[in-house]
Amino acid sequence: MNKTIADIAQMAGVAKSTVSRFLNGGSVSENTRQKIERIIKQYNYVPNTFARSLKAKKTSIIGTVVPRLDSYATSQTLIGIDEELRGLQYQMLIANTSQDMQREIDAIYDFARQKVSGIILLAAEITDAHLKAIEDIQIPVLLVGQQHELLHSLIHNDDQAGYVMGKHVIEQGHRDIVYLGVSEKDQAVGIHRKRGFQRAVAECSDCKVRYYETSFKMSEAVVTAQTILEASMPTLIVAATDNIAMGVMKTAFSRNISIPQHLSVTGFGDYDITEMIHPTLTTVKYHYSQAGKLAAAHISQLVEGQSVRQKTILDVELISRESVDKI
Repeated sequence: MNKTIADIAQMAGVAKSTVSRFLNGGSVSENTRQKIERIIKQYNYVPNTFARSLKAKKTSIIGTVVPRLDSYATSQTLIGIDEELRGLQYQMLIANTSQDMQREIDAIYDFARQKVSGIILLAAEITDAHLKAIEDIQIPVLLVGQQHELLHSLIHNDDQAGYVMGKHVIEQGHRDIVYLGVSEKDQAVGIHRKRGFQRAVAECSDCKVRYYETSFKMSEAVVTAQTILEASMPTLIVAATDNIAMGVMKTAFSRNISIPQHLSVTGFGDYDITEMIHPTLTTVKYHYSQAGKLAAAHISQLVEGQSVRQKTILDVELISRESVDKI
């Protein structure tokens, strides 16, 4: 049976308030401290931080709202957040919304009722409902992966990512190109990443680019790629994410289209698997774990009332591999 504060207090011969004060870093006598520590160690007592924080004036919990858990970008960001929060003596609660916008709004209010100190929000789109919820709860909120002028935001440089990829494939001689993106409801991937790419190809006088949309799911990218390749054969498909790129590659292999000899393919993200598949994938590296650590540092600073830059932009890096042929 798990021991409670009352059990610890009884065994130490002190009041519950004394044990609570000790657990919250308050002052107790050396003799009392040693007794409490000995009992805690003997029974492997783990303080219920969540329950304690509900009664505390300032909690030690940060809520994190994520659109999906089966995403490399999300998982790596969460790892970074968790590692940094632990070092800062905070704990993380996660609300997965399964890409349901109403569940995102509900999660914001739910976290407020649970008295978290701050919220890290990974959202594809910020609506008026998001802004109203954030205004209502009066708790520090940090937006990660997207930006909004009214919120503290931490973003990857999607415009630059699209631009460096565009410049790279043009330098490799590609002129007949398909860009396979996602809905513009996702501002980072759907708008900024594509705009960066368009900025690069605008500098090329003889480039022919066709634009398609799919979802973030690899299975749907497979279907969209079939439509593209049935219509005509470009020399290159630029996919808006590594998952989409791998969907394109699966379709190409099923049609006996050799990569990169007959079709070059690129992605964005630099997921771990992209350097394990054959051919290895040319992509743009995003520093997701670093973003998570920085997000945790920023939200803790906001909770403490410290000044944080309104918008922080993380650099990206082109990773040139085997999936792009030079023409």
